[in-house]
Amino acid sequence: MTKLLALHDRLEREGSVLVAFSGGADSAFLLAAAARACGPANVVAATAVSWSLPAAELDAAAAFAATVGVRHVTPSTDEMSRDGYRANAGDRCYFCKAELLDVLTPLALELGIGVIATGTNADDAVAGFRPGIRAAAERGAITPLLDAGLTKAEIRAASREWGLATWDKPAAACLSSRIAYGIEVTPQRLARVERAETSLRATLHGAGVPVRNLRVRDLGDRARVEVDREYVDAVAAHLPALLHLLADFTDVELDPLGFRSGSMNELLAEPQRWR
Repeated sequence: MTKLLALHDRLEREGSVLVAFSGGADSAFLLAAAARACGPANVVAATAVSWSLPAAELDAAAAFAATVGVRHVTPSTDEMSRDGYRANAGDRCYFCKAELLDVLTPLALELGIGVIATGTNADDAVAGFRPGIRAAAERGAITPLLDAGLTKAEIRAASREWGLATWDKPAAACLSSRIAYGIEVTPQRLARVERAETSLRATLHGAGVPVRNLRVRDLGDRARVEVDREYVDAVAAHLPALLHLLADFTDVELDPLGFRSGSMNELLAEPQRWR
């Protein structure tokens, strides 16, 4: 309760807020909290539209913004124009977040809003590998959830108490996070990952395997499929019949360790270089 009061007071002091709204559990909770503290008329949700955003996420974001009564805008971002983003080294997220904030800053000014808030939480700050946080901080974005000390678990618990549909939403990182570091990010690679994930999820659900977390990791010509650990064996049994859904890749493997958020970081030789 103390943390939630601290969050409310911080947002109330700002008066108006533009929320960088990905549609995930953290930014959704921040959006709802901002609407409560500032009033819906003083809050705008901005969901950036680019190759890295799955189409289904945009629809879900628009629906959620409507439930809390705030205006939802969808500015376009062009991460592909940034060499550092396409190069896809360990600091790719820096260039992605820089592009986002460089687009949202003039938009906020146009809307008469003085501050942009991101959904960074207390767990993110201690994760040790978040170059995007640095890019946002350099551009003056605020982090109300982090400042209040709210962890992911606390955000989900509070979201559930508030009746937010996103309280148990699985993590949904941008599509570029599926591409192994060192492999160039291109629209074609992002599109084939989205096609593969969408078709795999639908087919598995239809076969009675209700995976929540599913990733198709692009390792070049090879795809690595990650699903919730409890469904690995079931997916393995179905995999031969699913290979046609991954025809864009030469080889396919199922990760026996199951889904891990940020598993691509495990492939970095020196992750500390990119903090």
